[in-house]
Amino acid sequence: MRQRRGAPGYRVTKLPYRVRVYLNNQVLIPANLVRVLGISGLKYAVITVSYNGILITVKGVKLLRTRHTDSRQFTIPREVREAYGIRPGDEIEIIDIKPFRLS
Repeated sequence: MRQRRGAPGYRVTKLPYRVRVYLNNQVLIPANLVRVLGISGLKYAVITVSYNGILITVKGVKLLRTRHTDSRQFTIPREVREAYGIRPGDEIEIIDIKPFRLS
């Protein structure tokens, strides 16, 4: 087995997953969760989150990646942040992540 490098990361292996919104309005999806869900090659997704008990589904979210890890980040769109009052530092719960398909 190949020796892993770097920080151990978050041990998240299932949804729902609670996470804080970063200052740049992005949200982290840890590498362990990305691997378990099999979304490593996904560029766009439909993400359902819960904020203050309200379910919010955002379609066509771009999953940003770094070069050396499987973790992903996505930016919560401005319209959604303004409509629901989501601010940096707030905690949201990721309920579901699905591939985005144009119909």
